[in-house]
Amino acid sequence: MDDMIELRAPEPKDLSHHLSRITKAREASNVKRFYKYFSIPGIGQLAGGLPNDRYFPYDTLEAKTALPPRWTPTPNDPVDPPSAQLAKTSLSEKKDKPTAQPESQLVVPHTSSTTDVLRKIDLDTALQYGQAQGYPPLYSFLLQFVKEHLHPNVPYVGGPDIILTCGSTDGFNKTLQLLNNEWAEGINPIEEKEGILCEEYAYMNAIQGCRPRGLNIVPVGIDDEGMRADGPGGLQEVLENWDYSKGKMPHLMYTVTIGQNPTSGTLSVERRKAIYELCVKYDIIIVEDDPYWYLQYPSSRTSSTAPIPRPDKSSGFEFLDSLVPSYLSVDYEGRVVRLDTFSKTTAPGCRLGWITAQPKLCERLLRITETSTQQPSGFVQSMIAELIIGPAKGGAGEGQGGAEDGKGWEAAGWVRWLEGLRGEYERRMNEMCDVLAEGQYMVKSGRRPSISEVARDESEDSDHEVQAQDEWSVIEKTELYYFVRPLGGMFIWLRFHFNTHPLFEKPFKGMQLSIALWVLWTTKKYRVLVSPGQMFAPTPEIAERDAWECYRLCFAAIQRDQVVPVTKRVIKGVKAFWRIKDPKEMQKLLDDYEFAETQIAAEPDMGNMNGFGC
Repeated sequence: MDDMIELRAPEPKDLSHHLSRITKAREASNVKRFYKYFSIPGIGQLAGGLPNDRYFPYDTLEAKTALPPRWTPTPNDPVDPPSAQLAKTSLSEKKDKPTAQPESQLVVPHTSSTTDVLRKIDLDTALQYGQAQGYPPLYSFLLQFVKEHLHPNVPYVGGPDIILTCGSTDGFNKTLQLLNNEWAEGINPIEEKEGILCEEYAYMNAIQGCRPRGLNIVPVGIDDEGMRADGPGGLQEVLENWDYSKGKMPHLMYTVTIGQNPTSGTLSVERRKAIYELCVKYDIIIVEDDPYWYLQYPSSRTSSTAPIPRPDKSSGFEFLDSLVPSYLSVDYEGRVVRLDTFSKTTAPGCRLGWITAQPKLCERLLRITETSTQQPSGFVQSMIAELIIGPAKGGAGEGQGGAEDGKGWEAAGWVRWLEGLRGEYERRMNEMCDVLAEGQYMVKSGRRPSISEVARDESEDSDHEVQAQDEWSVIEKTELYYFVRPLGGMFIWLRFHFNTHPLFEKPFKGMQLSIALWVLWTTKKYRVLVSPGQMFAPTPEIAERDAWECYRLCFAAIQRDQVVPVTKRVIKGVKAFWRIKDPKEMQKLLDDYEFAETQIAAEPDMGNMNGFGC
């Protein structure tokens, strides 16, 4: 019966018409194709220009590593009230003290005695020139993990393939090489100019990688969930009303669907299906960048949140089954290219990740990799492989994995690690959101001269909620900013109501107030740095329209015991800013900003803001 179901699954759609001219012309590396023969036992290797492994200055690689249960998970189902329930799952008072937690000794040996290339993890093989597809043991583990556990419901026959990358940025750049022909103004005709769709607020490191290639950046409207399929500015309207004077209709889409960077939206399965069908209709390839997929927060789910459907085929792990699935789960045509990374689950400095896509696209990506990065770092791949997979067997000449018994974490241990990470970030998220919710309003009290005047105030001033406490007093409550408790990711997106500031348009524009607030936060009294919304506007029009109303706060980077006090400083700065009524005081903040901009222009290194975009 299972075989019959497999036969009914569609073949991935042939997307070769979207391959760039350079990619179509690539051939298999004349050198790399011999590598698979190098590992034949006893072969006299006189062909390749490889250095001798005995001259490597490393005898072993060793590290103290965490055990999978180090961090306490949070529940996989929504809890009510979230704060009280999550408190029960918190760790001891020693927060962010990993050295106090259980650990193990990891060792990658110089030479492993096993002849099984999929279990041979040692420096002999890891530090030599390797296969562009990835270090064989790690590639094999990840491919099985992807197909059986992460994405067991991919609907096309055979499922996807993977290829290892030097992180998601590398994966995205290679995807652009794969699917985009470069265009230059004044050299190529406008009808050849290609485009890429993205959310109207987007991760700008990716967008900045598109611009030098001549891609037309096409923003699509979003809501609290993420990219919209319909409505004004939604995907359907953008495509139906495409203006060909701007170039070809886009055939690429870049999207972050879980904990969207920067707005923290999480796209429901129903919304994914609607967007996917439009991509089928208009022949668009979806590039799904998903570094935060494991960081989905049940405590933020409400009765109005779209339910997560149970998968047709279980991943084998309750935690993974509880997550909103990838676009791959609805990809019956094979038009999804998914980017994953170890940056958020191990460390950004690993520079290690992988691409998941239909096999024919992975084969072309392999050709690109062979003559560019060749492979990710052998040091990193061997350490990750030994941590998760572990040695082939114990004894002399073998390594020691990341588990207590010297074996690897294996799939179950890796999932348990991800579950614990989610718990840590979920607690941080709720702590920051609780403080932000408490400081969301400016409250003023005063005397009420008459009941009739209060009624008139309530009817004429819709921006203020007026409540009578007693016959002689009144409370005026003004919302300063709006935010949604994120369903995933590492960020909280604040949208400020600058029109309620006493100096709005008298004499300062909203964008000026936005800059002044950002500067005030950095002063000695508050000492807080946040990301201004304009950094995430993919077009100048969006930056001018309303991006200045927004700021992105990240609850991931600072120490756990600093989340609450630092967030309180954010609120303290906001309240102080709304109390500024002297235009000279506001102008002083703007003058400080202009001086700093001048200094940055004089010292370009001061303008490095890579940390903002993570």
